[in-house]
Amino acid sequence: MVQDSRPVLVIGDKNYSSWSMRPWLAMTAGGIDFIEAHVKLRTEATKADILRHSPSGKVPALKLGDVVIPESLAICEWAAEESRTGPLLPVDSVARALCRAAAAEMHSGFGALRNECPMDILARRSNHPISDACRSDISRIEGLWVDCRARFGQNGPYLFGHWTIADAMYAPVVSRFITYGVHLLAEAADYVATASHHHAYQAWEAGARAERGL
Repeated sequence: MVQDSRPVLVIGDKNYSSWSMRPWLAMTAGGIDFIEAHVKLRTEATKADILRHSPSGKVPALKLGDVVIPESLAICEWAAEESRTGPLLPVDSVARALCRAAAAEMHSGFGALRNECPMDILARRSNHPISDACRSDISRIEGLWVDCRARFGQNGPYLFGHWTIADAMYAPVVSRFITYGVHLLAEAADYVATASHHHAYQAWEAGARAERGL
């Protein structure tokens, strides 16, 4: 029997796992043929199930033969280099650096937004309380989105014109803004509408519905 040599992306529940969503979108948008391995979150067996795939004990993890890449942004960078559909990073060196900076800021920041508005992609929760710290995170994200699109919008409707790993990194934020009905600047709201209609985002949301039997 010929062994399947495709990469394996280990992810958590699509409704909740924001970190899993990011590389899944990047690999899907990049046209990479991969196997999806799902670990059910929020159960007594979750930790042990993840450890069978990754020594970090966290999802996502990308398995390339006997090599495991256990970190979302690193997997997105790998996907950018392996993309079959075109570049997932800007070609221009300055734009590429800014794209990586935006992705890294999302990776390490916005703790108030993460804590107060956890990803629940299928839910709709109006009048959700938002603290000043969370509002500050939202304002920074709005400003970043508006600035990126103003600088690079001549090449397309996403943060750096064409869709990049920065869009993958901010996709769970897009879902949060929809879930919690966050009032946004017009430009930021336009980006939410654009990003949430990308084919990879739509496929992830459809997967979340299927997991929930909806």
